[in-house]
Amino acid sequence: MSDFAFGLQCCRRIRHFSTKIRRINKVIKFRAAFALAGAVLLSACGLNSVPTAEENAKARWADVQTNYQRRADLIPNLVATVKGAAGSEGKILNDVVSARARATQIQVSGDDLTDPAKVSAFNQAQNGLSLSLQRLQEAYPQLQSQGNFKTLMDQLEGTENRIAISIRDYNTAVQAYNTRIRTFPDAVGAKIFYGSKPMTPFQAQAGADKAPTVDFGNGS
Repeated sequence: MSDFAFGLQCCRRIRHFSTKIRRINKVIKFRAAFALAGAVLLSACGLNSVPTAEENAKARWADVQTNYQRRADLIPNLVATVKGAAGSEGKILNDVVSARARATQIQVSGDDLTDPAKVSAFNQAQNGLSLSLQRLQEAYPQLQSQGNFKTLMDQLEGTENRIAISIRDYNTAVQAYNTRIRTFPDAVGAKIFYGSKPMTPFQAQAGADKAPTVDFGNGS
């Protein structure tokens, strides 16, 4: 084979090899672009944002439960203080104890937040305890000057304020989550990947848009 023919054959092989390299590069670029487009599409469909919003709502619900438990923990000392001053238990104190028992028996986990019946039962039990505490306020205004009683009332007022704030934050998180799973494009991922269901907001009592005030000093 002459040098010219050999050189020509080498050139052909080089061109053929270069063509294969270009084809391989095109395939790699196409696959990379496809993977990137898929990642963007999945992200746009709520693959990350939906569970993030869900976990945020569950965390805010945990705050609600923590503050309600803090209130429940104050009640035994409050009842003991009133009982010691009044010299007897009486119906109102018994009602407070019973309401506390009902409120602490009902537990709602983060996974239960899509069940309106469970959230409503928890809500009603806590509202029942709030009403019992209000009746206690009206029945024993003379205890306002006692040191232990006043300290407990200050703690209860602070806890009620924290409850109101945590409920507000929870409802805000639930609204954000429910909006995501119902609107495009997040609704696609919410339905296909997660089977997401709307969470139940906490229905506060009328006038609960403001932090409640527990005032045991103005009863009559």
